[in-house]
Amino acid sequence: MRIIKQIHVAESAPIADLITYRALPTKSIDHIDPFLFLNHHGHQVYPENNRGLPFGPHPHRGFETVTLILEGDLAHKDNSGAESIINAGGVQWMTAGKGLIHAEVSSETFMQEGGNLEILQLWVNLPAAHKMVEPAYRGLQKNEIPSLELEDGVTLDLISGTWGGMKGAFSPLTDIALATLTFKKGSAYKTAIPANKSIFFYVVKGAFTVNGKEAHAHELVEFLPEGKLIQIEAVEDSLLLLGHATPFNEPILAHGPFVMNTMEEIHQAYDDYNNGLFGIWTV
Repeated sequence: MRIIKQIHVAESAPIADLITYRALPTKSIDHIDPFLFLNHHGHQVYPENNRGLPFGPHPHRGFETVTLILEGDLAHKDNSGAESIINAGGVQWMTAGKGLIHAEVSSETFMQEGGNLEILQLWVNLPAAHKMVEPAYRGLQKNEIPSLELEDGVTLDLISGTWGGMKGAFSPLTDIALATLTFKKGSAYKTAIPANKSIFFYVVKGAFTVNGKEAHAHELVEFLPEGKLIQIEAVEDSLLLLGHATPFNEPILAHGPFVMNTMEEIHQAYDDYNNGLFGIWTV
């Protein structure tokens, strides 16, 4: 059985009027290689005629963003020409690669009508060999994400990787497996994850007993590398974000919107952006 090293509580980190909990990094943990960053926006209810999400045009280089829209919607636009509005239950996967500029805002309909909003954004590192790949974006609605009933009361939505012979909706450049698992109260599930894999275990809603310890909403469970078995039981109706991947074991330098391997590469990213090498933004 995998031993739990520590359970980390997400920190309140509001952005303008957007309720946000930052699960990674926090004062107690920096990253779980190759998982770098997780912001949990909401849950909150927006009124009619709201300003929507505050994430206007900004650059990225050197990593990928995986954005899960639990409630509400998310309008994506980037300077590669990609554009979409993804609704509740959908997922966006963006590879920043060598650099692009994008915006993540609410749709005109959401800003006019308001409603519930809850969104997760996970940053996943790219290894040095892939940091300068061409940028890419794909957004999928809920009905395009494969779903599988694992046990009575336990449903998995498979974002990437494979599970029980089923292939995930997205095909990452590395071996990142990522899924959400919905549990009814009292339901249970166990799985084996190889000891050489990093595990990402974030409780979105509800509470679990995992490998003998309780973990609640807005908590990130950090495991030691030894052992394989993960035993999960839902204390109440719950939602889990679960992932695993082979760690890169490379230097990580994160500065603002860029994640590279050296400070020289960070400086180069800023220079390239300021010199227009990320392209231009058009409304």
